Amino acid sequence: MDLPPFAGRNEPIGAETPANTVPIQRPARLRFASFSFQRQPSGRGTAEVVLEKHDGTRFVGRIDGVSSAWADLRLAAEATLRAIAEYNNNHRAFELVGVKSLRAFDANVVMVSVVGHRDGKAQQLLGCRIAEGDQLRSAVLATLQATNRVMSPGED
Repeated sequence: MDLPPFAGRNEPIGAETPANTVPIQRPARLRFASFSFQRQPSGRGTAEVVLEKHDGTRFVGRIDGVSSAWADLRLAAEATLRAIAEYNNNHRAFELVGVKSLRAFDANVVMVSVVGHRDGKAQQLLGCRIAEGDQLRSAVLATLQATNRVMSPGED
């Protein structure tokens, strides 16, 4: 017997949803819209991340700095945090601790460590993304994964 997608843990398999119930709607989150990275001949790089709300409002994070394999990952993660800060009215609720690319379980993985500040408390957050092709884009997505549980998506 095939399990229905997203079956509840406390719900018996095959149980039907009553017709008069309203499906639970999750609050809208910031969505990844685009990422670009430009390397200049001078040895500098510019990362730009665009995040989008459900209504189409866009938030852009942009940063430039010295370009190298390690520094480019950091620039991508920092640009993501800047876009989140723009969403939060330029309040920097997150601080990048580090970003690292490594090989694990026969795959390239990008891990991002972030400290989140909320209600006067610091919380260490971790995001991870399998790097299929573009490690810089994976750094952006790992940063979003680290921050998405403490973001306040319902405060639009």
